[in-house]
Amino acid sequence: MEFVSIAPDVKLGKDVKIYKFVNLYGCEVGDDTKIGAFVEIQKNARIGRHCKISSHTFICEGVTIEDRVFIGHNVTFINDKYPRATNGNGRLQTDKDWLVQQTIVKHGASIGSGATILPNVTIGENAIVGAGSVVTKDVPPNMIVAGNPARIFRSLGFLTEPDRPELQNVLFEFLREQSVR
Repeated sequence: MEFVSIAPDVKLGKDVKIYKFVNLYGCEVGDDTKIGAFVEIQKNARIGRHCKISSHTFICEGVTIEDRVFIGHNVTFINDKYPRATNGNGRLQTDKDWLVQQTIVKHGASIGSGATILPNVTIGENAIVGAGSVVTKDVPPNMIVAGNPARIFRSLGFLTEPDRPELQNVLFEFLREQSVR
């Protein structure tokens, strides 16, 4: 694959589709997952089966994404609560100078484009994170969150499976309410 960097220590499942300008090292990617262009997935990150990782997304060390998860364009995961370039001695930090913080995205969750996910959070099963949101704390299962910081907007319980396309209208309504405030 031209313009794709996949380190020898990457574990790729069956039928993984990878687009150009992708950088993968030390990670695991499950079966039937699609990885868009300009995505980086770092060491010790795990991506489940049947996921879609959209273009320009950064998945750092310490992130676990379970099965059937959608990650929108330009989503950024963060794994360091207190980032610094140097240690107490003024030298560039090494792996020994900081602690990787964990993040888990549970089965069936969806994260909208441009979202930023801070460390030490769990995004619950089937939860939806609105585009552009900044997730600073856990998202309960089956909830829609949006905003900066992201906060609960509505439960998904009101929608039956055939009503799922209605989610776009629900998120649009939330964003319109926010712009009026």
